[in-house]
Amino acid sequence: MDTWKFWAAFGVGVAAGAAVALLYAPQAGDRTRKQIKRGLNDATDRFQDTAEDISSKAEQYSKQAERAIRRGREAVDETLSKASSVASKVAGFV
Repeated sequence: MDTWKFWAAFGVGVAAGAAVALLYAPQAGDRTRKQIKRGLNDATDRFQDTAEDISSKAEQYSKQAERAIRRGREAVDETLSKASSVASKVAGFV
């Protein structure tokens, strides 16, 4: 990065920082603390909602997996039963 680009980026950063400082500095400390507390409460609520959604989806997928495994086992048992039946019939002919 050449020197001109560095100083241009630095100037933009300084201007943005100054703008943010002017917007938030005049506000009283009580107000700032209330905003932070409200933001943390909102973030906590969103986190809990997301955790509940994930838990619900995990439970749903777990039940689907259990049903799929059960169907697979039933299919294997049925296939083994048929194979055993066929094998015993073939053994009877020998």
